[in-house]
Amino acid sequence: MQARTAPPTGRPPSTSFSPSPSSPSSSPPLFPYAPTPVPPRSRPSPSPAPEPRRVRELPPAHTALICVALPALAISTDEGQLTGRGLEGFYRAGRRTLSRCHVRVAGRDPVAVQARMLSADRARFVATLRLSTDGGPDPEVVVERIRHADGTERITLHSASGRPLRLPLEVSLGTDLAEVGAVASGRAGPELPASVHDSGMRWSSAAAHCVVTADPAPADALASAGLLRWEVELLPGASRSVELRVRPDGTGPVRAAGHGALRSAAGARAVGDDPRVQPLLARSVEDLQALLLRDSAHPADVYPAAGAPWRCGLAPAEALAAARMALPLGTRIAAGTLRTLARTQVEGPGPRSGLIPGPLRDAGPHLPPGCTGTEATLLFPVLLAEAWRWGLPGQEVEELLPVAERCLRWLRTSVGDGIFLSDVRSAGIARSEVQAHAHRAALLGADLLDAHGRADPMGLRQWAARLRSAFQEQFWVDDRAGGRPAAARLADGRPVPHLTSGAAHLLDTGLLGSGTLAPGLLDKIRTEQLARLFGGPVMDSGWGLRSLGAKEAAYNPFGHRGGAVRVQETAVAVTGLAAAGYEKEASSLLRGLLSAAECFGHRLPEMYAGEQRTEGGAPLPHPAACRPAATAAAAGVHVLAALAGIRPDAPAGTVKLNPIRSAPLGELGLSALSVAGAPFSVRVSRLGLAMVEEAADGLQLGV
Repeated sequence: MQARTAPPTGRPPSTSFSPSPSSPSSSPPLFPYAPTPVPPRSRPSPSPAPEPRRVRELPPAHTALICVALPALAISTDEGQLTGRGLEGFYRAGRRTLSRCHVRVAGRDPVAVQARMLSADRARFVATLRLSTDGGPDPEVVVERIRHADGTERITLHSASGRPLRLPLEVSLGTDLAEVGAVASGRAGPELPASVHDSGMRWSSAAAHCVVTADPAPADALASAGLLRWEVELLPGASRSVELRVRPDGTGPVRAAGHGALRSAAGARAVGDDPRVQPLLARSVEDLQALLLRDSAHPADVYPAAGAPWRCGLAPAEALAAARMALPLGTRIAAGTLRTLARTQVEGPGPRSGLIPGPLRDAGPHLPPGCTGTEATLLFPVLLAEAWRWGLPGQEVEELLPVAERCLRWLRTSVGDGIFLSDVRSAGIARSEVQAHAHRAALLGADLLDAHGRADPMGLRQWAARLRSAFQEQFWVDDRAGGRPAAARLADGRPVPHLTSGAAHLLDTGLLGSGTLAPGLLDKIRTEQLARLFGGPVMDSGWGLRSLGAKEAAYNPFGHRGGAVRVQETAVAVTGLAAAGYEKEASSLLRGLLSAAECFGHRLPEMYAGEQRTEGGAPLPHPAACRPAATAAAAGVHVLAALAGIRPDAPAGTVKLNPIRSAPLGELGLSALSVAGAPFSVRVSRLGLAMVEEAADGLQLGV
């Protein structure tokens, strides 16, 4: 290989982005419930209006092909070329290691013809090249690129020509070594100068280094342009490949954090009358595994990151929710998530003692942001209780019980002598879905403590009973159409009457012993009314449940929590409605979710637009949604398991089946799930009858 230098050449122009420095979930909401205005006479003199802030947009990710094997990512457009624009590039641990990888053959760019994901961590790009104008329209060379999240790319030239070919292959490389936040905010900076290194190129900055090596070694390298060059000889019908490896300097190949963590779940299968169920389950399992991270201090513990490309780190509430919905695949993710978050719990005296911290989250156009730490603290004992029912070993449960007790003590201390749990950041505001989380935590927590010989000195069941009674009186807004649950209750007692998908959590009551479900906050009449509302066109978009009703003030079909379809809450609504006996409404939302998944290649984003479904239409992507997202991937597992109504009680050695009797997807078989630490398979007939086909020795079918 010859190394040459030349006068600097211009790099491809990079797109300048002006994104928000944080995800859409942190944008300030419209909060119309302000204090009473000051009378005109006492108002201060008006001050000059501040200059409007420049609106910044996140670079679009909805059209990207994102290969994920955390802590590594590869983000590409469907052209296959990495140009350095937008989010394109290879990433590792939140830093872009390579931003430009541009392939030219015979001095020309191949014509892109296809791009598709092969798995969660691999994408295939195919392009063609016509070498002469007098040989007709048929391409003579096919250029195939297989891109891996771990930083490996294999470029293969296939000859379709009837004559021998000698072609120059050039790969132009470059990087800025920028952190993903800088890339998203348009602050990545220019490309760094390259140097020829071994069989490739090397770049360095004050914070990082990167090396790209090639096999076979190039015949020529030009450092100033980051150019590697080969002379490729192809006989008729022959192929030649070049493999590039992108590595931070001094490190070896990246090992995905989730490698092997879901080995048993990788065999999970869904078969039946609806051909969409297997690709949905397979992609859900792949994406969950690809999003797993390891606690750096305790590498045996894995937990799901929130999603790619924006949120490749720990988000406590989302991690717990995803782990809970993924319980049919086994308890390892739940155990790792619980142990990881247990180490973050606030200790010592004070009102925050027992809290699992979490960031603020946008709550839509009618409420201020809420603290996800509240949700995480309430989800912790729920996940522990249900993981125990699914088969989490008793010793692991015992180790985590003190953490769950502190979560429950924080709940009772925060409520005090009152009834409702108010926001820790917004004084006096009590949200409807938070009451649902708190009620479920109290009942499942008390059940868990009783089963392990611990008394209930906090009076959890008694408080839950008072909450049920008060909630039905003070959180229900009566109207001529039958009423609705309020989204929240303000400090002065006024309800926030808007209908949101957060009400789905009122239907999610949680699993107790013997396959029974805990009581909910709504009585039968109010549950029926909520089911009717969810089943109507105001909430059911045809693609899933809108996060805000289409007739509500400030409805926006792209609103993060103001009208977009959120996959997690749609899945919660499906399972909650089915468990309550409202199968028609559950089936409609389920079919809409499956249709949306098919349009997204069975890789569901965390959200998409809530526009009404039309004949021949497709759901509109949200340009800032994570895809893949942990809660969306786990939702695919959750809804399929709900069709069979699997309700295990591993400590009692029983499992109860309560399938959706209407069998909305026809016959369905689920295999290689996990109950009590052993493979579990179940089949639901077209008549809605369920039968266990494989289970742990001694596991009895409950009635």
